[in-house]
Amino acid sequence: MEISAAGRLVVRITAADVGKRVSVRRLAETGGAGAKFTDTVGVLTSWTDGVLLITQKDGRTVRIAETSLVAGKVVPPAPARRRGPAASYAELARVAARAWPPVESERLGDWELRAAVQQVPPAGRPWGAVAGRRAGFTRRANSVLPLGDPGVPLDAALAAVRRWYHERGLPAYVQTATGAEGTQELLCAELDRRGWVREVTAELWTGALAPVADRAEGAGGVGVVLSRTADEAWLARYQRKGVSEVALKVLGGGPSVWFASVPGEGAGVPAAIGRCVVDGRWASFAAVEVDPALRRRGLATTVMAALAARALEEGASAGWLQVETGNAGARELYARLGFAPHHAYHHYREPESVAEATATAVDGSS
Repeated sequence: MEISAAGRLVVRITAADVGKRVSVRRLAETGGAGAKFTDTVGVLTSWTDGVLLITQKDGRTVRIAETSLVAGKVVPPAPARRRGPAASYAELARVAARAWPPVESERLGDWELRAAVQQVPPAGRPWGAVAGRRAGFTRRANSVLPLGDPGVPLDAALAAVRRWYHERGLPAYVQTATGAEGTQELLCAELDRRGWVREVTAELWTGALAPVADRAEGAGGVGVVLSRTADEAWLARYQRKGVSEVALKVLGGGPSVWFASVPGEGAGVPAAIGRCVVDGRWASFAAVEVDPALRRRGLATTVMAALAARALEEGASAGWLQVETGNAGARELYARLGFAPHHAYHHYREPESVAEATATAVDGSS
């Protein structure tokens, strides 16, 4: 906290510091043994009518009354991570976008509008007021990647986004990130103010590839089959059922794609699968799934080790993956393999009142 020469706490931030990372202390409650204080660190996303909004690393927003402040100052960007490969948010966002490529896209200034639309049967999950007929495969391939200025005021940009997705029978989504230098806390705050709904929050983790590949030595003779295509057996283990031609284009898209399978008993469904996209120094890991009856036997590690070894052969040195905040098992596994959180990412859906005539689903949190 900021302390003056006289030894008193001082508030050294103003509304002019909106957009900067700040640390504040506020009076939480009084009474009893005396005053109690709460500290908050994050990006100051607004200061209006005596209320501060601070967006924390995980995207949660804290409202603070100006009258409760006892100290505050601008602080440097979040310190660099102490382990794992160095990377900016923008670099990782572009790599992630290439790993889940859309079938069609369009530019709006520095924003990229992305779509991968597939037909779904009437019994598919509806979105909006009409029975679902079309769906977007994965949110990353069916949302806006807003890396910079759209070239028009925000309201005009969002209106153009809505029109573009509605023409394709999809709800409009914007993907954002928080918690690293260059992320989009201010855009998140603006979407919140306009009633956009944050449907998904997950994290992107990064780590070095070599330690993951080294785990292959302890695989105990378990064989992993690598292929450039996802065959019917691989898809049978994949959690997203009814994969369409469009979904196959997304799954098979990317600079250098590999599918891994651990054969199951007989010629049936694989015991475990995984997908990796090698892109320069980066390799992504996704769709790591294991037969529920065979979990806790190291098969997920075996799949990732085989994919990491292949990525190393192609010149990659770093890995990234996406993990939901509530998936304790996956987080434990990835931490053991040397991965750590880089930033949180979110998908904002347009207000339903704006798109109540649109009827689709967007499959998955990726």
